Amino acid sequence: RKTMRLMKIKYLLTILALSIMMSCQAQTDFKSVDIKEFKIEIAKSDVQLLDVRTTKEYSEGHIPGAMNIDVNAPDFEEKIKTLDKKENVAIYCRSGRRSKMAANKLTAAGYKVIELNTGFLSWDGEVEK
Repeated sequence: RKTMRLMKIKYLLTILALSIMMSCQAQTDFKSVDIKEFKIEIAKSDVQLLDVRTTKEYSEGHIPGAMNIDVNAPDFEEKIKTLDKKENVAIYCRSGRRSKMAANKLTAAGYKVIELNTGFLSWDGEVEK
């Protein structure tokens, strides 16, 4: 009996581990790129550039041409509906944490996303205020 119980526990733990791995894998449906590739992507005409930081952070400096929709704002999901699903959405935040969160929300809503993996802190291009 004890052996049977241990086998059941091992089986359930294996199923749980596989479920966790699969759910983590599903959250990477977006393309996370370095600054060099991000610059190439945002230079394309069919890309919407989105800054997901706060309005205050955005006003202190942002990549030229970027729209601002704060990922932590309660109306984030409503505001992203204004984006065109036919075009890629290139997103960034300060360090890359919030943009990954936003990328997951955008891909879940049906958008194709390119995310700057190191955030605005690594940006060495032109800045607009």
